[in-house]
Amino acid sequence: MSGYRHPCSSVKDCVLSLFQLTNETLNIWTHFLPTWFFFWKLLTGMLEMGDIKDPFTWPLLVFLLSCCSAITYSFYTFPEKWVNSTFHTYYVPIAIVNSIISTALACYSRCPHKLKEKLCKRLRIVGFVYPYVFDSIPLFYRIFVCVGEGCTVNEANTFHYWHISLAALTGFLFATHLPERLAPGSFDYIGHSHQLFHVFAIIGTYFQMTAIELDMTVRRQWLHAHLLPITFSNTVGAALLSVISSLCIIYIFSMALFSTRSMKEK
Repeated sequence: MSGYRHPCSSVKDCVLSLFQLTNETLNIWTHFLPTWFFFWKLLTGMLEMGDIKDPFTWPLLVFLLSCCSAITYSFYTFPEKWVNSTFHTYYVPIAIVNSIISTALACYSRCPHKLKEKLCKRLRIVGFVYPYVFDSIPLFYRIFVCVGEGCTVNEANTFHYWHISLAALTGFLFATHLPERLAPGSFDYIGHSHQLFHVFAIIGTYFQMTAIELDMTVRRQWLHAHLLPITFSNTVGAALLSVISSLCIIYIFSMALFSTRSMKEK
């Protein structure tokens, strides 16, 4: 209800707002600081895993691009029963399309002058939930459905449970706007749902990365023997394509916002 920055702030105003208490300040810092932590953790993890020239370390680079974690899932968290299956073969291309669609939904939901507020909110939620659910289909099967031989039960599963639980919690907070809806105005600066969403998402990402590192360590020899060749095009290349496509979508919607602003000024 309060603490908003001016909608027509200059670049200087935006930079200075990093050090001013607004309802976005903690949102910014809960993105910025963990980014560097995860960057450091991934780099040290890759060094521990082996030579950067080894293709089996390339999927870790995908996390640095922060756009298509499904690619990493496709190599390290698939249950053994699904490795090299038809679903596995087409998993990465579909994941790229999903990344593009989710970015488009997130951007389109930011145009309330064209859409009703409730529809905007639903589109934004779908933009987050839809790619996560698809990316996690192999993991959900491995954790909750698969029984018997080839189900890949190891010490990483505990961390996968934590990651899934925290992902569900972040989705719940994002959709319900708790706790600020219970006490409007009391959590404008500290403690509102979007800040909590960031914090639990960060913790969930930590568990996710830990689980993937464990899967890489424990399953490395088996994957080397059974997995299709890991190439630049189906790991980092695919992630780069997702990044470029998403940036193009963001650029298109940003230009639309700038043109709307100039029209209002005129």
